[in-house]
Amino acid sequence: MVGKRAAKRGKRTPIGDRVTFIAMMDKDVIADIKQVALDEHRAAWDVMEQAAREFLRRREKKKTR
Repeated sequence: MVGKRAAKRGKRTPIGDRVTFIAMMDKDVIADIKQVALDEHRAAWDVMEQAAREFLRRREKKKTR
């Protein structure tokens, strides 16, 4: 059929107060994050959010020393 386009995906419903954040990473890191998420039956964003929170907590501890 000429002129027929694939349907666009809608915006994802935010979970709580979360917003979309886009970052570039090495493809192997992304693959590892996705694998961890699969292994732990979690979303990749949840794995990344936990990692970011832990990083920020460690950074804050360094500052207060």
